[in-house]
Amino acid sequence: MAFQDYAKFDALGLADLVAKRDVTPAELVEEAIARVERHNPKINAVVFKTFDRARSAAKLPVQGPFAGVPFLLKDILGTQKGVPTRQGSNFLPPVPAPHDATLVRRFTAAGLISIGKTNVPEFGLVPTTEPTIYGSCNNPWELDHSSGGSSGGSGAAVAAGIVPIAHANDGGGSIRVPASANGLVGLKPTRGRNPLGPDLGDIMGGLVCEHVVTRSVRDTAAALDVTAGNEQGDPYWAPPKPNSYLEESKTAPGKLRIAFSTTNIFGKKFDPECVTAIQSTAKLLESLGHHVEEASPTIAVDQLMQSFMPIWASGLAMLIDGTAMMTNRPPHESDFQGMTWGLYQMGKSITAAQYQMCWFMLHSIARQVAHFHETYDVWMATTMGAPPVRNGTFDFHEKDPVKAFAPIIDYLPVTPLQNATGQPAITLPLHWAQNGLPVGVHFAGRFGDETTLLRLAGQLEQAKPWANRHPPIWN
Repeated sequence: MAFQDYAKFDALGLADLVAKRDVTPAELVEEAIARVERHNPKINAVVFKTFDRARSAAKLPVQGPFAGVPFLLKDILGTQKGVPTRQGSNFLPPVPAPHDATLVRRFTAAGLISIGKTNVPEFGLVPTTEPTIYGSCNNPWELDHSSGGSSGGSGAAVAAGIVPIAHANDGGGSIRVPASANGLVGLKPTRGRNPLGPDLGDIMGGLVCEHVVTRSVRDTAAALDVTAGNEQGDPYWAPPKPNSYLEESKTAPGKLRIAFSTTNIFGKKFDPECVTAIQSTAKLLESLGHHVEEASPTIAVDQLMQSFMPIWASGLAMLIDGTAMMTNRPPHESDFQGMTWGLYQMGKSITAAQYQMCWFMLHSIARQVAHFHETYDVWMATTMGAPPVRNGTFDFHEKDPVKAFAPIIDYLPVTPLQNATGQPAITLPLHWAQNGLPVGVHFAGRFGDETTLLRLAGQLEQAKPWANRHPPIWN
């Protein structure tokens, strides 16, 4: 293998080279480490390095579909024994974790070798990665622009060719937004598809889901094959999965009924670049034999907005107060960014009755969306309302949550809906704006039906390939 070609392979491609003994896991780990050292000063994607640990792991026998492939864990929920997880916050001490998360155990069993932790916004609250503790993560396509959030470090690292696959999670778009911003594939699985154990049953009532960001549909599908499935004690789990998501991604989807929208759920027109992306993809889908028409689910938007933020706020309050209890360190305003502190104060004011009422309203919305999907297999829009913004666009000093999140809601008007309903959704890199920044096209499917999304994604990847499009910061 010519090492300069390392980043041309996706994760399964690198694993195949290991299986053929064309390259060793140790060589791949060194290639990934070299790229961290080369690119991280510019993009600031990796915030905690576990290079020695990775080198040791690469010397051991490896097995699994991703055997020997370098990997990165997110600094939220990517709990690895002996490594701190700080969630992008100064309030969480750099204490080594006592054990691996269930998902991390599954990643490891699949042969992935983690080389570090990736940058995140404070507590993963926003769709851009600019925490005080680590500093801004920069988009490898345009360094002064956002890499998305909250899995922004993972997205930037994969886009820059440091690793072909990285851990991510999604509570309002945090897999899909960085995938869109960095020109990657990002699937948010169905609620309950991937486990959150052993420490958690769910987060914020199930808004948060775990998975990865990748450069290929097949890597995304293969990763779901190795991570999906409940563990004993889970409060609920997703409907049965197919024998192989990877094989499903290679299967033609048949003729689908696909709805699309050029306006967001509030009726506001997307940015012209997003409209172009939607319209051109709609034409491509028609040429592939699908029935395509303009339509959107009818939902009670006010109920969605009135419910989502209180659930997020109370979840944040639980996390901060729980950390305070375990560390015997009371939270102070100076420990947090202003937006975080304001949302924490809101969370502490939410009553149990209000929290239950929020879920009552979200469950009603989920039924409305499910009714829409009795007619349509897939709903298409763009992942964000506009191409990636510049870092520094949003005011994280603003303590009033309503004021702080108002511009973010306009920027991210689609993705939280699937967190509320539990549906799967995927973003694909099918358009680039005139300024060279990626614009992801977003597809939402029926609850439990990642299969249709992966089949459609595989078809679109063949019809409009993106594998050879790379940012200036690459390899």
